[in-house]
Amino acid sequence: MRPEVQTFVTDGPLPDWDASEEEIERRVEQLEAIQKPVTGEEARALLACFGPDDCYGVAWTLLHLIETGPNPVLVTDPGPDSNEWHQRLYGRAVNGGLIP
Repeated sequence: MRPEVQTFVTDGPLPDWDASEEEIERRVEQLEAIQKPVTGEEARALLACFGPDDCYGVAWTLLHLIETGPNPVLVTDPGPDSNEWHQRLYGRAVNGGLIP
């Protein structure tokens, strides 16, 4: 795993809307430092980085980064109690014809 991906993953899930502007900007900078495409291993590790909300749109950037890796990352339905971003990734793979 590349160091910039490891750094992002080590810092954990994205913060929620109550985070400081500095914290959100730091995470955006970390995310932007990751060159596309990501590997399968990196994409799976990045799955753990979704937070409780969309973090002012940063979660969409993370979702699109994950989708640059070998698709699909999620091959089984994560279920109704899973993180909404995992549900989105799975749904997009189904809608894209990557999963029957």
